[in-house]
Amino acid sequence: MSDRNPYLPSPVKIIGLRQETDCEFTLTVAAERAITPGQFFQVSLPRIGEAPISVSNCGPDWIEFTIRAVGRLTNAVQGLRPGDNLFIRGPYGTGFPIDRFRQQRLVIVAGGSGVAPVRPLIDRVVRGELPVKSLDLIVGFKNRSSILFSDDLAAWKEKSRLVLTIDKPEEGWNGETGLVTEHIKKMQFTDFDDLQVVVVGPPVMMKFATAEFRLLKVPSERIWVSFERLMSCGLGKCGHCKIDYTYVCVDGPVLNYSHAAGLID
Repeated sequence: MSDRNPYLPSPVKIIGLRQETDCEFTLTVAAERAITPGQFFQVSLPRIGEAPISVSNCGPDWIEFTIRAVGRLTNAVQGLRPGDNLFIRGPYGTGFPIDRFRQQRLVIVAGGSGVAPVRPLIDRVVRGELPVKSLDLIVGFKNRSSILFSDDLAAWKEKSRLVLTIDKPEEGWNGETGLVTEHIKKMQFTDFDDLQVVVVGPPVMMKFATAEFRLLKVPSERIWVSFERLMSCGLGKCGHCKIDYTYVCVDGPVLNYSHAAGLID
């Protein structure tokens, strides 16, 4: 048994920085970790703070974090440059049940920054590392300027039935419009035995998106969601992320809807 302090982060070197939108950016760090899509890390800077950040992509010796600059820590991280050190500990939590998705019709609905935690899952399918029967993607953003991962979206479109939508029509936009729920309503299912559904995004979006799938008679046990919580320790000790008897940092953030639907915060 290791006697290493589990709360002690490790320094990792930043090897890439890409601005995604006006307030969101992606950092690539050099690090070797065994990661399941959907897991998160505690990301920190000394004397500034620490926050849980989902993995937005990973490889054998690198990890990407897509971060929204909205506070003291995230603004400070945005000011870092390649060659600087970031501090991480993890990965933590339960990711997506990859094996249950094999040879299934996989439907993924993601909204806004919720696209980040499903990005590694989608990439596994697109690269052929996770064989599925088919892949349906509904990806929604508030407006054109908030769209994340434009290059990835182009690649995903070639390998999936992709619906990219923004909330309302705007000048210069020729694509789909409307909330993701409007596009879920258009879906048709004749058999649920080979279906798996993933819904990730803001809590309100997940609430109504999962409700639409239930109206389409999709069984709760075939729907997966990812919770956003203030997960301070990542080890199920501090209780900040606890809902009823569920510790989101350990039992989640990915939860089956049959479990998640009964959680009252």
